[in-house]
Amino acid sequence: MISELASKSTSPASSAIDPDTSNRTKEHVQMRTACATIRFDKKRILHSCALFMLFVIILIASSAFLLADDETEKSDEERYYELMSLFVDTFEKIEKNYVDEIDRREMVEAAVRGMLRELDPYSNYISRNDIQRFNQTVDQEFGGIGIQVFVDPDTTRLTVMTPIPGTPAYAAGVKAGDTILEIEGKSTDGFQVSDAVELLKGKRGEKVKLKILHNNEADPIDLEIERDVIKLSTVLGMKYNDDATWNFWLNDEEKIAYIRLTHFSRRSSEELQTVLDELVLKGMRGLILDLRSNPGGLLSQATDISDMFIESGRIVSTKGRNTPERVWDARSEGTYKGFPMAVLVNRFSASASEIVAACLQDHDRAVVIGERTWGKGSVQNVFDLEAGNSALKLTTASYHRPSGKNIHRSRNAKTTDDWGVMPNEEYTIDFSNDELRAYLEFRRKLDVIGAVEEEDPFDDTQLNKAMEYVESKLKPEKEKETE
Repeated sequence: MISELASKSTSPASSAIDPDTSNRTKEHVQMRTACATIRFDKKRILHSCALFMLFVIILIASSAFLLADDETEKSDEERYYELMSLFVDTFEKIEKNYVDEIDRREMVEAAVRGMLRELDPYSNYISRNDIQRFNQTVDQEFGGIGIQVFVDPDTTRLTVMTPIPGTPAYAAGVKAGDTILEIEGKSTDGFQVSDAVELLKGKRGEKVKLKILHNNEADPIDLEIERDVIKLSTVLGMKYNDDATWNFWLNDEEKIAYIRLTHFSRRSSEELQTVLDELVLKGMRGLILDLRSNPGGLLSQATDISDMFIESGRIVSTKGRNTPERVWDARSEGTYKGFPMAVLVNRFSASASEIVAACLQDHDRAVVIGERTWGKGSVQNVFDLEAGNSALKLTTASYHRPSGKNIHRSRNAKTTDDWGVMPNEEYTIDFSNDELRAYLEFRRKLDVIGAVEEEDPFDDTQLNKAMEYVESKLKPEKEKETE
């Protein structure tokens, strides 16, 4: 078939083309021409689309660039007001459209707390309702009668834990174990401690009426006590003496003193200096400084107290984003030296107490005994709001111990990371939760005036280790060699 078609296409007779063949040929040519045109148009279309898409991409990119450039051209003040506008608009929409009526102050305070919650656990807002209590905590003074109270778990009645020496309640004859039946004519039945504190506190010179039942007596008595400014001491001893003063001797024969610092208030360094001067005059040869469960307080007090025990060198430094680096160095004047020291810490020793422990440890002035500390290495400044009627406590810097380490424990810190203050080698003694509760209960009982030591007291292994260390440093060299 192929050879036949070939001969036909080359013979002379092939010049006379059959009409049907001619039509099919024309159609074929037209089809090929059309296909070529379509292929050509398709290329043009694809090319045009590509150009269009490129134009769109360039246009979008240019717009984004212009918008970004416009954004960068905005001043910080303009961006600030845009964000404030977001807050105001949200507040307005909530106030007008929320299903229930809202209190404006509550909404604003909730917003402030929400902002601070995003920062760290130590920055917080102190409201109008809390500002007085906050100032009293820092200053450690308030108007009242001077008693510590608790709700007796057996009787469920409001009970005096102990009167504070030198206060109006102490002078009026209020004793540990007394039951407070009424305050200003109101029965205390069902009272919480906070309820009693609210009624007992007041302005200096004002009087408060109490109905009190002395322990082991049948009939209650009425007392009218005039309030005074109560100044709580932060420097405590092991237990009260018979005359209601603190006993600071742990071993009177060896002249080993014991001082417990509960927190760092405005007068802590002054209180401590007074006690140390008295102990030195009485021949103090060794000191145990108990900072267990001390939550911290004022940085200035931590540096002042650290300076009491080292003659020179760095105490602590602070670094912040908007604050220049600050350093505190020791001065040689007024240093208490020439005796061994042990510092007791536990898992709840934090902030200012860690500054003191770290400083004395880094300078080899004292051995640290107990448990790894909390790990709060940040500094908070208090800013007055509303003319001092509320306040903002804000983290502004972190502090670094003399070795340069930051002892702050971050949110994602592991136990293997370097944070907190670790006890010296071979001086780590951990309390279980049960041991800690037993220690705190034992400590609470000893803090009562006239308390009698229990027949089976709590075995404070941390304190025992501190005592063992100080005693070993006081032994003569010959006695040490024979051991």
